[in-house]
Amino acid sequence: MYDILKRFEERYGYLKKMGVNFEGIQMIDPTKKKHAIVLTRPFLFDCRLLPKKYDGIEIKIRIQGHLPEEFKVKKAGEYPFMPENFERYVEKNMDALRKHFEKPEMTKLEMLDALAFGNFEEHKKNTQNILREKQRKARLQRAAAK
Repeated sequence: MYDILKRFEERYGYLKKMGVNFEGIQMIDPTKKKHAIVLTRPFLFDCRLLPKKYDGIEIKIRIQGHLPEEFKVKKAGEYPFMPENFERYVEKNMDALRKHFEKPEMTKLEMLDALAFGNFEEHKKNTQNILREKQRKARLQRAAAK
């Protein structure tokens, strides 16, 4: 298991210069004995540079540091990484993002993909599915309470 982590660090070690920290391998599901390689990264990071899995082990990434104002939670239970928050942030900061990523030709969709965990459209679908499931559960609870 630790050989996998060592190979991962050798392959992706260059990301440390971009603010990625390698936290190590952690057990994320003791029942299934499932492990993940855990990383932390700054908010302004191109997530497309990181794989979702490496040698069959899931990659878990946490954001370190402060989030921009668009992502601040205003009420309990609110999800900061709503797709519209990414869209608002990118709209307001396109020039700064192009400069940060050193890609003057970067498109809005590329910026959204970079910031929204590697694939903005996938993130959008996942978020919609989670919200639908929450709404479904709330309806079931209300129906059961009647």
